[in-house]
Amino acid sequence: MASTTSHTAPGGRLDPYDLERLAEELAARELSGPSVGSSSAGEHFPSQPDLPIYVPLSHDNEFLGAETFDVESFLLSRSYTSLPELRTELREYLSCLKEELVLLINDDYEDFISLSTDLRGEGVRLARLKAPLNDLRAQIQASREGLQTIQDAIHAKLNARSKLREEKALLHLLLKISESVTRLESLLSISQPNFTNYAERPPSHLSGLHDMNSGMKTRGSRGKHLSRVATEYSQLLYHVSKARAENCAYVEEIQWSINRIRDTLTSDLDHFFSTTLLALTETSDGKVTELERAKVAADLTECLRVYDGLGLWRVAEDIIKRNVVQPFIKKSIHPDALAAPHSPIIPHTPFPLLPGRVPSSALPPRTPYTPYTAFPTIQNPYGAKHGASPSSIPFLDESEDALVKLYNQILRFVDRDLGRIMEIAEHVSVKSNPPRLDSTSVAISPSGIETEIHTGEGFDLMANVIWPEVGQAIMDELGSVVFAAGKPDEFLKRHAATQAFIRALEFIAPSTESVQAMRSHLVFIMFNRRWQLPIYFQLRWKDIIGKLEDCLSSAALGLDSISSDPRRSAFLTPQAESIWVAVCSCWSAEVFIPELAYRFWRLTLQLLSRYKTWVEVSLPQIELPAKANPSTDKSRSSAPQAVPEAPPENNAADDVLLKQYGTVLVDIKAMTSQVLALWREEISTVLPELTTAQDVYINPEGALQEQLDSLDSIAVHLTRQITILLARRACDALLPVRSIPSQFRAMSSKRMPTEPSYFVPLILRPVKVFFGIGGSNVAGDRLRDILLKETAAEVFDGVCQRYIQYLTAMKKTEESLRRLKKGKKSTLGIFGSANTSKDDDRDEERIRTQMIIDVEAFGRDGKSLDVDISLVDSYLRLTQMVQTEFIDE
Repeated sequence: MASTTSHTAPGGRLDPYDLERLAEELAARELSGPSVGSSSAGEHFPSQPDLPIYVPLSHDNEFLGAETFDVESFLLSRSYTSLPELRTELREYLSCLKEELVLLINDDYEDFISLSTDLRGEGVRLARLKAPLNDLRAQIQASREGLQTIQDAIHAKLNARSKLREEKALLHLLLKISESVTRLESLLSISQPNFTNYAERPPSHLSGLHDMNSGMKTRGSRGKHLSRVATEYSQLLYHVSKARAENCAYVEEIQWSINRIRDTLTSDLDHFFSTTLLALTETSDGKVTELERAKVAADLTECLRVYDGLGLWRVAEDIIKRNVVQPFIKKSIHPDALAAPHSPIIPHTPFPLLPGRVPSSALPPRTPYTPYTAFPTIQNPYGAKHGASPSSIPFLDESEDALVKLYNQILRFVDRDLGRIMEIAEHVSVKSNPPRLDSTSVAISPSGIETEIHTGEGFDLMANVIWPEVGQAIMDELGSVVFAAGKPDEFLKRHAATQAFIRALEFIAPSTESVQAMRSHLVFIMFNRRWQLPIYFQLRWKDIIGKLEDCLSSAALGLDSISSDPRRSAFLTPQAESIWVAVCSCWSAEVFIPELAYRFWRLTLQLLSRYKTWVEVSLPQIELPAKANPSTDKSRSSAPQAVPEAPPENNAADDVLLKQYGTVLVDIKAMTSQVLALWREEISTVLPELTTAQDVYINPEGALQEQLDSLDSIAVHLTRQITILLARRACDALLPVRSIPSQFRAMSSKRMPTEPSYFVPLILRPVKVFFGIGGSNVAGDRLRDILLKETAAEVFDGVCQRYIQYLTAMKKTEESLRRLKKGKKSTLGIFGSANTSKDDDRDEERIRTQMIIDVEAFGRDGKSLDVDISLVDSYLRLTQMVQTEFIDE
């Protein structure tokens, strides 16, 4: 709490307002500055806004000293000054400027006046200083010219020496070229122009020059010799390319020698490569030892390295084609190849693995697995004959098929004679990938055939050698047999065998790039186009549709067509079974071809649509209630919907309709589940993505579901119609309830009833008979799990509503009789009266007891059908009606 005592002033006088203390605090705040006093001042005084400080105009004003005077900025900076005051300030500042200018002129006036006096005599002095400058300029110019002359001479000498060095280097290059040409001619045993045709010259490694070829008596020395020549030739081409860039005429003069060296080298290399291939593919095991085979494989590797270094991949492939592949193709694939017996191919003695070679059994498959293989694969029977591991090539099961035997013979040939070559070629291509040094785009083989060298680098024997020859030979020699589609079963076997053979070749291919190159080859494309798949599909379509239409020829669904053996199949009618068999046949291994997947898919949808049409035509017209809505059939309204009372009809006709509806409903349910299972297990895995002409994606599963939904709509209508028929039959069995009062009054025995009426067990008997409860019904047995609870609940509800109608009518009748007898209104009770006789009271009590027993027995019967009677409003009303009315009596 603040003190209220007054302070004493320094003079001893009282200061009731503390003015002295406030003055001291103000002085202290002013001395401490704004930063220190801001916090303390805030304790006693509220914060005040900063007031503008008057700054007079001066030369230090940033707006007046700017290069470009900005009027708006200047006026905004003086916004706290009125215009008259600002004008006064400007006038004062102008007068100040004028005074300063006058003072400045007065201070420097004397110096300005004495300037001309101080410069007198300076012109003569400057003339004396200028006189020697001209001579000095001339001397400097002469010295500069002399130095420039010397510099030009030095540059000329340096340029001359540079040209001499370049010419010397070019001369050395030409000498290297000349020496390389001479050395290559010596290595290749090329004499001076006596040979006009180099193709007729004997190979250098077979000549009789002992001085040059004394070390070439073995095959290994021949391969190394050609490798050395190829390396020298590559260097020659490199030097020639550098000399040609300098436009040397010498290169053009010796070009004929370079061409002669090239022709000789390729001739020798082709000849040696051909002999090496023949030695490698020799089938006589007694003449060639395993050591010699290893040496032949080494020579083959050297040859392929030379071809790879020179960029002559296609030339080597052409030699392999002419010396190895074509002789086998001519001998094996001819018009009578399928009728002639096939001689077995004896395998070579296995070779030892070279460093870096991967066993063929360790290579993964090159193509995705497809479930539609024509034949089971078997192990190579010759793989383990000589102690080697079994071959991993997927040979076909030969059985008794001549085409399959031919394919297996080709696979064994590829495995035996070309497998080793492909592995070596792939190894060489991967290990060395030098740039192409030979710019020639056409290589001349020893036979004079020009072979185009493709731009692709590396060897690809499968795509460029094996498949083109095999595929073209099959099309030319066996095309009329292999591609003939007149007999679908045989065509399918040939197609499946051929596709399995192609997959086996792709499996043998050394790389995925080779498989892609094989599939993009022109022969492969032409081979696939030769298959007459549309004709095959038309024949299959005619066979499938013909059998189906014969079964569907009868438009009516008779009882004789319904199967009585539930274990026969999932379908009850032969028509539904024929539809299912037709659908399955489209995707069976005996009919289906992957290339025709979209056609078989369309046929499947057409078969389902055809079944829907047959069901609509065969069944009697389905009559639904006026307010029936298929989308709300499964959820009954809480309001009671009484079954319309109909006159008694022929029960036999109702039985026929119920059996027909139940049978078709079972078939539709089975068809939907079976087709969906077939879609999940088979169709979805083999069906490609379908697109329209506008390249719009089509969802095949959506199309299938739409077709099945149309069948489900029929099933919903059939379920509703079955419920209506069963409810009507049950209500017909309820008719005797109206005669209970007259029956009890006419009876002589007046004992109390203890058992339900005879008709109560008959009310729900149509439901039990339809679903095969206590009997046998093929359709009902299959529908029991999915429809019993729902159908029984609806029938039970309809019967309860009809029961209520009967009791209400009986009550009105009894009341009318009482009024007629007694002439007055009846008292409380549904059937009794307080003024009736003892006999009438006895009859009324018996009737009431019988009604209660019947309703309770009816409820128990409904429970036996899985009906939850506690949720059926109409039954609760019925129970309340009979019990409450009787108690009130």
